[in-house]
Amino acid sequence: MTIPKSHLPMLSAAEAAADKPVVAILTIEDDQQFFRGNRANFADLIQTGQQLGIPTYVITVKNLKLQASRVLGFTFREEDETWVQSWFPRPTIVYNRIPQREDERLPRVKKKLAALTKQPDIRLFNRRFFNKWSLFQWLNANKSTSAYIPETRRLTNALVLNGLLRKHSLLYLKPIRGKAGVGIMTVTVQPEKKMPYRLQIQEEKGSRTYRSGTLKRLWNRVVRQSDVLGEPYIAQQGIRLASVNNRPFDLRALVQKNGQGQWELSGIGARVAGDSSITTHVPRGGYIDDPEKLLNSIFGQETAGKVLVKVKGTTLALAKQIERSAHYRLCEMSMDLGVDSDGHVWFFEANSKPMKFDEPHIRNKSLERIFQYSLYLHRKKQENRGGAAT
Repeated sequence: MTIPKSHLPMLSAAEAAADKPVVAILTIEDDQQFFRGNRANFADLIQTGQQLGIPTYVITVKNLKLQASRVLGFTFREEDETWVQSWFPRPTIVYNRIPQREDERLPRVKKKLAALTKQPDIRLFNRRFFNKWSLFQWLNANKSTSAYIPETRRLTNALVLNGLLRKHSLLYLKPIRGKAGVGIMTVTVQPEKKMPYRLQIQEEKGSRTYRSGTLKRLWNRVVRQSDVLGEPYIAQQGIRLASVNNRPFDLRALVQKNGQGQWELSGIGARVAGDSSITTHVPRGGYIDDPEKLLNSIFGQETAGKVLVKVKGTTLALAKQIERSAHYRLCEMSMDLGVDSDGHVWFFEANSKPMKFDEPHIRNKSLERIFQYSLYLHRKKQENRGGAAT
């Protein structure tokens, strides 16, 4: 199988480096489709780059030759909706969109990412996926962010589970490297029931529920599930979220660096849980709604406005602390946040490779910010003659 060659004129490295960055969207090669990842997202990024006059292309780990002045990448031809291969100048910005954790953990991929960080003329951002346990450790270590973190422990034995259940009647059990909610479990204690422990497990489609009369039996079922997934778990205090029509909702925030290199909120969406679903993921029956409308219906307009201000401030504080603790450059992250019935804001998760937001105003801003920040990094590099940019 061959891929068409592009007839687009190729900029020389000197021309590209003159006043604009060269942005490479990094992914991994695929035997069947040439490269993996969200192609619609990649096409949107390339189109946005073209509109701004910024050379942008997709490149695989294999084709990113760090000592070469030009590299073999892919661009999207809109007229016939075809991916075409062409030569491009060496990138000055590498945007990591390797789609799967298991791909990112491959030795050759880890080696290439490590080598990228040592290139003085290339800026890499969003180096790797987050680890859930590391995130909570980072955020708990700072007084300005620890107040937003539910009690969280590594789920290493039955004693951990028992200790948390003595304090909280609802727990969430989450795989440390989970994705899209698969494998998440909830444990609810209902002391009035003959079998007081209720375990619900999120699957690819729907969920399963088990009841246990003893902690030992509950623990055995949890262990069986974690063995199936092959991932260590964390156990987290369950938060009774604000809800509409008996369906809880959470907030999905997108935080990105702007053209001044500062963290800024690009937008907030709301996700309402599906019927009997553990999570608010849309593929599991959840649906998208307007956060302001939902909060107004629960708290009234004045209090809802204060809650939204609090959410915005919280996202920026969390993003800054995560980047400080990670010790590598980040460009963006999405966050899952919750609001309880008292209006308190809670942090649940951050993703260093955000999924595409369906809300058009957030989506458009998210694309623009990638290039605004890229321009900022390029300017700083020129000002510092190759010095570090933040």
